[in-house]
Amino acid sequence: MITGLYAELADVKTKMDLSQKIDSVKKNLEPTDFGFFLLRSIVLIGGLGWLSFSTIPPEESIAVLKIYFYYLFYTLFLYGLIFLWPWKVRRLYVIGLLFDLLFVFLLVRFTGGFQSDFYLGFYLLTALHTFYYGLNYGIVLAFASSLVYLFGGKMDFEVLQWTDYMLRISFLFLMAVPLGILSDKLKKDKMQIEALNRELEKSMASLRQTQKKLVEIEKFSALGRLTADVAHEIRNPLTSIGGFARRLRENLADGTKERIYSDLIVTESIKLEQILKDILIFSRGTRIQCVLLTAESVIDEYLDEAVILKSTDVSIKKEYGAAPLKALIDKGQLKQVLNNLIINAIDAMSGQGLVTLRTRIERLNEIQYIVIDVEDAGSGIPDDKIGIIFEPFYSTKSIGVGTGLGLAICKKIMDEHNGLIKIRSKLNEGSTFSLYFPLQSEEDKDKIKCWQFMKCGIESDSERTCSAYPDFGRMCWAVAGTSCENKVQGKYAQKITDCSKCDFFQTVVAEKSGQSDKKHSAKRIA
Repeated sequence: MITGLYAELADVKTKMDLSQKIDSVKKNLEPTDFGFFLLRSIVLIGGLGWLSFSTIPPEESIAVLKIYFYYLFYTLFLYGLIFLWPWKVRRLYVIGLLFDLLFVFLLVRFTGGFQSDFYLGFYLLTALHTFYYGLNYGIVLAFASSLVYLFGGKMDFEVLQWTDYMLRISFLFLMAVPLGILSDKLKKDKMQIEALNRELEKSMASLRQTQKKLVEIEKFSALGRLTADVAHEIRNPLTSIGGFARRLRENLADGTKERIYSDLIVTESIKLEQILKDILIFSRGTRIQCVLLTAESVIDEYLDEAVILKSTDVSIKKEYGAAPLKALIDKGQLKQVLNNLIINAIDAMSGQGLVTLRTRIERLNEIQYIVIDVEDAGSGIPDDKIGIIFEPFYSTKSIGVGTGLGLAICKKIMDEHNGLIKIRSKLNEGSTFSLYFPLQSEEDKDKIKCWQFMKCGIESDSERTCSAYPDFGRMCWAVAGTSCENKVQGKYAQKITDCSKCDFFQTVVAEKSGQSDKKHSAKRIA
């Protein structure tokens, strides 16, 4: 019984392997390959049919029959190899061609030489393989076929005049050249179509991503409007509750239940006020005022003011880059981001450990970013949670501890800076949050801007907004276009589909890499 079950399982596995092999063959072969197979079958069946009704002598008939058996054998062998290695079909056809030339050579040789009508097989081989491989291959094959035909006819120019022979082989080349040109043109067109299809798929993926972002933006916008209204309605009565609780506390003796209750009301009111403040910041946002500052100066100022660090056993380590550079930064907003990240780091390390604040320069999307790393040695974040930690109201903390808006506010502030926030985390080893601020150099400030080059009119249109205007005109693709890390859809000029095709993008990138060509030299940006 066990033996029978084993045999049945082996049979099922064999059928599955065979099915997978057949699928692999279908995937690697083209319609032309199936056409080749059909033609070979027709040659075999037609040849044997002709042999059955022909009136050639018996000796010659036996010789032709042997040649067809040779043809059948190597055809089966060839397709056996194709079945085993379908991805090598083009190389295997070259091997098959050698046997095909020998097959036609033998037919011509044993059926009358130059008088044999089987010389037409050379035309068929030349036409098929030229169409399959192209012009150069076809010309070489036409030359090889003419030589094989010459020896197949025993070079008997008494039977066929050399002028007639030259006429026959000239038709091989007359057939190979136009078919080869047509084949090369079809292959080129096919490659262009495949490239266009890949580009279309890429564009469709970009559009789907953009649509997803727009849906998320609209969803968060609606949520923001709702929460802002609710927060506004709650804030006034909450302020009254907190204010009256503070007044009551002043008139109550220490140690009484009433004093304890009033202290509790005041403490919880403060927590609620902070929650409402976070909600209003996230839902309405704040108008940032960016000025040129070094990241190091803002970090130092924050650390001098940070009260939270004085009540914990967390140590701060600073690792600054060699040459501090200035970026457009809203000092107050960056302090809030640092505060949120350090509070999260303290919670992740249970109030004790080391937080490293590092500054560095990183190149992304053909531009430089000033990067601030906030690195902790906490518990880390699971991989399946990293993609959602910036969503509003998501929190790993216990209920009642935090609002789940800290990281969402951080991301919102970085978006307003046209920057990025990234995270690297490993369980039980810690997390690193990286803040990216675009670095618009002093040299670039004096050069022509994107909107001036493209003349999109953003400077004079008060109803439109552009992330690049007015501060990031030399890096529009990195903060507002399709090459940006956030994959935001470009709005103006040639940035609608792909920034890499924009003349301004190509000119600036070529200029930076020192590879400007003549096309762009006329548009040199000074």
